[in-house]
Amino acid sequence: MDRRDGGDTGDGDDRGDGDGGDDRDDRDDRDGAEDQHGDQDEREAQEEQDEEPGPSRSRDLLLLVGICLTALLLVNAFVARPFAVPSGSMEETLRPGDRLIANQLAYAFGGHPQRGDVVVFDGTGSFLPEPAKPSSFLDGLRSFAQDLGLAPAGDTVYVKRVIGVGGDRVTSTGPGAPITVNGVPIDETSYLAPGDDPSSVAFDVVVPTGELWVMGDHRGASRDSRDHLGEPGGGFVPEKKVIGRADWVVYPFSRWTGLDRPAAFAGTARTGGHGDQG
Repeated sequence: MDRRDGGDTGDGDDRGDGDGGDDRDDRDDRDGAEDQHGDQDEREAQEEQDEEPGPSRSRDLLLLVGICLTALLLVNAFVARPFAVPSGSMEETLRPGDRLIANQLAYAFGGHPQRGDVVVFDGTGSFLPEPAKPSSFLDGLRSFAQDLGLAPAGDTVYVKRVIGVGGDRVTSTGPGAPITVNGVPIDETSYLAPGDDPSSVAFDVVVPTGELWVMGDHRGASRDSRDHLGEPGGGFVPEKKVIGRADWVVYPFSRWTGLDRPAAFAGTARTGGHGDQG
């Protein structure tokens, strides 16, 4: 009796232990397979995300481009505006086709153009008559594009050198004689085109307050204030028509240079006019 009971008990124990081990092994195998499949799915999803840029990346790129374009337009409109020199009236200082940068902040905070400055200005109303008809929508759009530097400046924009400022008396006795400002002779040899007289015509003018007397450096090829003496405005350019001071030639690169105020006008200091205000 004892042997049979013992044998039955042993056989039962052996069968029970064997079934439990097989079940655990099966569960472990299933869990391991599921973990491998989960890891593979995560890797594939990550690879797909890396290969295809999300919408946020595209938005960031568009935002960056928009900021750069806006900054460029603001600089052109209010700080530094590019211009192309259209003629030889300012040779040798400026040549046809030179690209220059007009500093629009030079006179923005109460400053005034000074004797000797090279300025870019709108000649409408001084060198050119005011338009007879109201501007059309297209004219306004073109003007807006020009202000932003997106369109050529057009044939109403001039580049000249300031010779006299508001309150100055500017005179010339004709060929062979220097121009005088408030009685002080100006030695212009540092910038006049070779062979040019300071002026081939005589004149004697007093510059009204808030206006300028301007001339080209190539006096023999420049239509400037002298040519408009008998016209409305008397050849004077209103300061409010000045777009900016020409400070740099930036193209062609071989002519890259700054346009400093010449020392020729140093002797006119404290002789009158707003040029003494700095």
